[in-house]
Amino acid sequence: MQFEMKWTPEASRQYAALKKDPAHAEELKKIQRALGYLQSNLRHPFLRTHQFLSLPNPYDSKGKVFEAYAETQTPEAFRIFWCYGPQRSQITIIAITPHP
Repeated sequence: MQFEMKWTPEASRQYAALKKDPAHAEELKKIQRALGYLQSNLRHPFLRTHQFLSLPNPYDSKGKVFEAYAETQTPEAFRIFWCYGPQRSQITIIAITPHP
């Protein structure tokens, strides 16, 4: 199943900042690969997707938020936080941040 991707303003800002920063070129490639997997196969093993409890769902206070890996075994590896919706066949990217 192919998902249409929506973005929160915060996620859009984070992604745009990464695209502008040449120091993050390698990370950006990995993030783009992970976004491609999210769009086509949310359960791809590379993503290691799991529920994340510390962020609110922007559409439903009881809705789930998920964390997907863009990188592994890297200090401050980037993570992508997302949720289903707002419509069927859509996911929303909530944030793209380095893992502390």
